[in-house]
Amino acid sequence: MAKTKSMKGNCLFIILSFLLLFGCSIKKEDINTQQANYPILGIPFNKVQISDNFWLPKIETNRTATIPASFKKCEEMGRLDNFLIAGGKMEGEVKGEMPFDDTDVYKIIEGASYSMTTIPDPKLDAYVDSLIEIIAVGQEEDGYLTTYKTIDPTNAPANWCPAGDRWEDLVCSHELYNSGHMFEAAAAHYLATGKRDFLDIALKNADLLVSVFGPGKNQDVPGHQIVETGLIKLYQITDKKEYLDLARYFLDGRGDSTRRETWGPYTQDHKPVTEQEEAVGHAVRAVYMYAGMTDIAALFSDEAYKNAVNRIWENVVTKKMYITGGVGARHDGEAFGENYELPNLTAYSETCAAIANVYWNYRMFLLFGDSKYIDVLERSLYNGVISGVALDGKAFFYPNALECNMHYHFNRGSLEREPWFDCSCCPSNLCRFMPSVPGYIYAQEDDVLYVNLFVESTTEVIIGETSVVIGQETKYPWEGDVKISVTPQKEANFTVKIRIPGWSVNQPLPSDLYHYSNTGKTNPELKVNNEKIVYSIENGYAVLTRNWAPTDEIVLSLPMDVRKVKANEMVEDDRGKVALERGPIVYCIEEFDNPEIDDLKISKNTNFTSTFNPDLLKGIEVVKSSGVSEVEDFTAVPYYVWNNRGANKMKVWLPEKLD
Repeated sequence: MAKTKSMKGNCLFIILSFLLLFGCSIKKEDINTQQANYPILGIPFNKVQISDNFWLPKIETNRTATIPASFKKCEEMGRLDNFLIAGGKMEGEVKGEMPFDDTDVYKIIEGASYSMTTIPDPKLDAYVDSLIEIIAVGQEEDGYLTTYKTIDPTNAPANWCPAGDRWEDLVCSHELYNSGHMFEAAAAHYLATGKRDFLDIALKNADLLVSVFGPGKNQDVPGHQIVETGLIKLYQITDKKEYLDLARYFLDGRGDSTRRETWGPYTQDHKPVTEQEEAVGHAVRAVYMYAGMTDIAALFSDEAYKNAVNRIWENVVTKKMYITGGVGARHDGEAFGENYELPNLTAYSETCAAIANVYWNYRMFLLFGDSKYIDVLERSLYNGVISGVALDGKAFFYPNALECNMHYHFNRGSLEREPWFDCSCCPSNLCRFMPSVPGYIYAQEDDVLYVNLFVESTTEVIIGETSVVIGQETKYPWEGDVKISVTPQKEANFTVKIRIPGWSVNQPLPSDLYHYSNTGKTNPELKVNNEKIVYSIENGYAVLTRNWAPTDEIVLSLPMDVRKVKANEMVEDDRGKVALERGPIVYCIEEFDNPEIDDLKISKNTNFTSTFNPDLLKGIEVVKSSGVSEVEDFTAVPYYVWNNRGANKMKVWLPEKLD
């Protein structure tokens, strides 16, 4: 039976890999999910064919389970009805409880569009077309599109959102947030399919914003950021500079009390963005803003913006990031806390914030070319992002707790992942994010090719006038060997930069927020054509410059020891505690495997072994400990899979046993 399962799994991977390589019938342009004029260019996800056993099944689950289930929820919860009611095609009151319910539809369309670029789906394509027709019904003649305002501006769906006419209360109304997600989704749909129907809806709305906001007009700024990056994506498609200028105007206007009454730190409106130095307020708003600021820094080569995003980034990674790559400590306001405020039981660490952290850190890498940004991205990606979705793709965490005692209902009143929420920003965000993961693997800067993430995959780039195919064979993150093939069409001189992960050289994060108490091997080994080489490090990358021939091969060997992690003593909740990592994966202890979870401890003499179990939780590396006493004997599983066997106690940080 096990053999049959394995054969079926292998067949699935072969079929999906074939489809990814050869099955794209949709004529499309190259899609880069972070479109701006950066010094380094990411290799777009639709040019990368992945074939691994880790990410490929997750992306396929997103396509076959998460996206369809989320569309169905939008139908059931009245998300689509609101567009029809707004356009007079259906009678009724506003359905739903949030002023940004429209964006769930947009984000799922974005994810569906990305999915169709790699695996064509005529049925899904036709369904998305029908949704776009419904969206068009809800748009007003001048381009305005926020359905609850059109249906009944005197009756807001949420009690924290004041009623009123359009643009009256941007701090809460989410009108510009709605526009931002529409812009991002419309750009994705156009680039994926070549169809203009959704793009034209978005451009009509963007033209309205240009006519309403700006110098000598309405000088307010968005309460919830994302319209900035959306406008920039429309600018990249149309070359219409008014969109870029408005994106910058919205950012320049934050904290400017000479223009308008400011809203304070919750909305990052307490001081001008170029003067900000600490991550404050609502975490998702903040990190979306930092991504937009990084776009502006790149597009305008603006030193003030560059300095600001670097200052804020340093604050986050040195004082405000969970070991899982999550950000945002407080349920109250879904906000960043004070420096070193990182509780475990009550951690918020919203899934959307982890996704935003990936978006921002990738932009930082494209701008500055340092591997430390990919180190942070990887930590979020393998832990704080994918913990947000169940292995079947149909249930979700909104917050991501680092401890569960079965009393504190951390997931918006629940102890388990839920299929939907009254505020379902996280499920729909996962829909759009997951298909884009292959786009974070490779990047290029002139004749330099970057290998950032270790995922079995293939892509083709042009260096000079030579076509180069680069591929990886690896079982990462479970195993540390990565075989990289470099195949130029003909012999050519260029540079391959391979990221040496911070965790592999005893640095969990590029700061002193966390450190390993059991230091291990710190020299990842590199071989070229089976010969061990001495390599130089530049900004965290092994730099390999040579004449590459079609048969050349690089092998990177990373140490995969189980590491004990300790937090900076300033993190009160983690004092006297230890966490576990192996490679990029953070581990946790679940009550299912450890009935005596509340008694377990880790000492300096605790030993660890790990074994891959293909039949447990869709295949994971299981860590087992042993020590001089029973309280040191336990089983640990990757944090991202916890709660998939039902609600139970869980801990990422265990007390340290002093010998």
